[in-house]
Amino acid sequence: MQHHPPPLVVVMGVSGSGKTTIGAALAQRLRVPFADADDFHPRANVDKMSAGIPLTDDDREPWLATIATWLGEHAASGGVASCSALKRSYREILATAAPQLFFVHLHGDPEVIAARVAGRPGHFMPAALVESQFATLERLEPGERGAVLDVDQPVDDLVTQSLTLLDSRDPEAIRP
Repeated sequence: MQHHPPPLVVVMGVSGSGKTTIGAALAQRLRVPFADADDFHPRANVDKMSAGIPLTDDDREPWLATIATWLGEHAASGGVASCSALKRSYREILATAAPQLFFVHLHGDPEVIAARVAGRPGHFMPAALVESQFATLERLEPGERGAVLDVDQPVDDLVTQSLTLLDSRDPEAIRP
């Protein structure tokens, strides 16, 4: 039997796709630490998003670097982080710190996602910014380690699908 190191995963997608819920559940099942990338945002980013202003690449750069550091620190022991990782260039920053990184892209209908965001009390991301996130989103491309999962499924099913993908350890192919 081949021994695999604990997986290192980023659960990605637009705001409201379920990254935190799926990421925390996946980390629990894998028995590895979980980090919510929202907790890594500097105050200026939170204030900007709270005001309905989309972040720029310059705003995201130090945030992504901090998440990449966390991933690098957990490369040998495994971990799961939720992070929008909307552009391939953002994912490349994260993967530089941990080349074995696997992305689980939670993707769904924009109207469903916007309704989810509108229904979240007390979160700094307003529903008005969902459209800008979809406009920024670059889906996983050939050569990126990961898979795309449809958010319109129960949490447990999404976690089980993620575990199956991780167990296969054939992450070169992107699964629709």
